[in-house]
Amino acid sequence: MTRIDFHTNIADKLTYACRLARKAYAARAKVVLLAGDAAQAAQLNEALWTIGDTDFIPHVMAGDPLAGETPVIVADSDDAPLPHHDMLVNLTQRTPAHFAQFARVFEIISTDEQDAAAGRKRYAAYKKQDYPLTHFVAGQP
Repeated sequence: MTRIDFHTNIADKLTYACRLARKAYAARAKVVLLAGDAAQAAQLNEALWTIGDTDFIPHVMAGDPLAGETPVIVADSDDAPLPHHDMLVNLTQRTPAHFAQFARVFEIISTDEQDAAAGRKRYAAYKKQDYPLTHFVAGQP
């Protein structure tokens, strides 16, 4: 069953997602970053190139011919073809259509009240379906 980790109170979702991708890549895991739209996906793509002076995180956009060989995929749609299903980082305000195909889902919730409210609804829906949930609040010990 898919494990779902909620990370809340996140000041900068894009930077946080890039750090998760870097950590996953270092652990040799494969990850899909699901953006809310094409503009956010483009921002993620750019951020992955500039996350650090010495970091390199191999990534491509979903649908790229090299996606099957690339550990980090950036998608902006639930309909995007995805070659692997280890980890999904959800940056949207909706429940991803195919989240149950992934071994692990990270729900990234910002400090914005609308984003937090949408996250609470997703948490309740997952809980109702008996998915194993964890909750990490950024900035708290």
